[in-house]
Amino acid sequence: MKKKALSVSATLVLLIALGGCTAPQEPKMITLEDVEPLVLKSDDFAIEGELGDFSASMELERIEDGVSILHLSISAPHPAQPPRFELNWKVPSDHLYGFWAPKISLDKANYYNSRLTTGASRYAPVIAVFDPADGNRMTFACSDSLHQVEIGSYVIEEDANLYSYLVFFPEASPPMGEYSVQIRLDTRPIPYHRALADVSDWWAGLEGYKPAAVPDAAKRPLYSTWYSFHQSITADEVVEQCRLASEIGCEVVIVDDGWQTLDSQRGYAFCGDWLPERIGDMRNFVDRVHQLGMKFVLWYSVPLVGENSRNYSRFRGKYLTYWEGQGASVLDPRFPEVREFIINTYERALQDWGLDGFKLDFIGMFRPYEDTRFVADGGRDFASVDKAVDRLMTDIMARLRALKPDIMIEFRQPYIGPLMRKYGNMFRATDCPNMEIVNRVRTTDIRLICGDTAVHSDMFMWHNDDPVETAALQVLNILFAVPQVSVKLDVIPADHREMLAFWIGYWNENRGVLLDGDFIPTNPSANYPLLTGLTPGKTIHAVYIEFIVPLGSAPAIDIVNAKAGPWLVADYSGDPGDAEIAAFDCRGMEIYRKSTRLERGVRKFAVPPSGLLTIRMK
Repeated sequence: MKKKALSVSATLVLLIALGGCTAPQEPKMITLEDVEPLVLKSDDFAIEGELGDFSASMELERIEDGVSILHLSISAPHPAQPPRFELNWKVPSDHLYGFWAPKISLDKANYYNSRLTTGASRYAPVIAVFDPADGNRMTFACSDSLHQVEIGSYVIEEDANLYSYLVFFPEASPPMGEYSVQIRLDTRPIPYHRALADVSDWWAGLEGYKPAAVPDAAKRPLYSTWYSFHQSITADEVVEQCRLASEIGCEVVIVDDGWQTLDSQRGYAFCGDWLPERIGDMRNFVDRVHQLGMKFVLWYSVPLVGENSRNYSRFRGKYLTYWEGQGASVLDPRFPEVREFIINTYERALQDWGLDGFKLDFIGMFRPYEDTRFVADGGRDFASVDKAVDRLMTDIMARLRALKPDIMIEFRQPYIGPLMRKYGNMFRATDCPNMEIVNRVRTTDIRLICGDTAVHSDMFMWHNDDPVETAALQVLNILFAVPQVSVKLDVIPADHREMLAFWIGYWNENRGVLLDGDFIPTNPSANYPLLTGLTPGKTIHAVYIEFIVPLGSAPAIDIVNAKAGPWLVADYSGDPGDAEIAAFDCRGMEIYRKSTRLERGVRKFAVPPSGLLTIRMK
């Protein structure tokens, strides 16, 4: 029989009766070892839906303790439109604290908000639920990142169980005779971020999912023209910004929308010809940037052809839909001449202008629409839009790499799934101007499932009237991603330039820890208030709220005070020893430096807001 815990008052009465008090016990934290792992069996899973002519089969394969693969197949005697069907299962909701999903959201606590729809260019089919200690409770992922799949989890109040599901073929799809998919289920008591990293590795090992190589330049700070110029760019102004950016440590520029047309109305009615009307001599523009020692990446909206472009009539009858309000149509990649037009556009730009990479935008608009017919006729060589997109994007990367092996290709959320890693090597947080917390969450979310693909911040900006400590938060919130600067460097205040130069310099110096070290994102349900990078020789913590930072025993420890308070509180768990500590403000000015003895336990350090504390063991 389970013993009933004594109330506080009953405990006091008992102690008095015994004639005294006992020594208080050391408080005990909930740890992974305290949690009984979930065990999933074959009969826990059910398929629901009208399968019609299709029959289904399932087999659960144990890979290791706590990791299984559910093999699910449907087949029909003759090709038919695949039915909408669901895979469902439930587990007890004990020890659950939050969920993680790759959707663009700050909510990681409300399970009803975990639902998302995935596809080749939309998110990734994975969900993790974790316990109060950031331990994995259950992480499940689907092998099919090409077709549309709905995925989610929710708690039912009547029985307090967590119900999870995947919905296959939620929208009409071309006929097929069979379909097979794997669902990876992980209930090991390991940190949730390790479970997600293992999913990423699993995807990368699947046939047809091998990630693209990542050139070194893709992991260098860059300057973006979007927030600083929008569509009103000139070559001279951008070259001047590149000169200033290179002086503070930026090595790449992305020239965004606006180079290709004289229209500045933020629409796409004039795109599709891809001639540098606003720039004129694009080769000279690129050469001038190269002379500064910077790489040059150029923006394109891949699927869009504007109704005011010369190419619009050329592709009449070969569009998926019309984008109301933007004056542009979405090309249908099922036509081979459409795919060839897109690829050849980039090949010519690469050869003629000497580019180093492409920012390929709006790929998510390549999808079936309500009136899409799934037929390979009338010049189409694919019935499936998804498969045609896969062919297009695979060929883009292959043909560009044949011309330039270290080509850079940038995508932004939500197209950050496992197939997108095959097509590109730079994933950027989607637009969040002057929203540093959102930028932190989005870059961290991408890092958790993208392996070694370069993760980039959204272009950060701020108001010139911001105190320099506040402006610095735009940089400090994305320290564990590649910085994209998008302010006019000759217009921001002098102290802002000093701050930016200090932190970009710090980032370059510590890139191996920030990007390539072990990455520990703490407490996702609270928007990652502490981010940590670890290598054998150095640890870097960035703390975003008043938080006790757990210090390990690395010989070099940095703590970034990415908050308004002038103090850092740390709990040192290493061996006692002599150390040198120093504090710097957000512009890199040394505030103090002194020798001290670090003892185990909690200690308070004075550090300016948006400043840095360094600890070096002697």
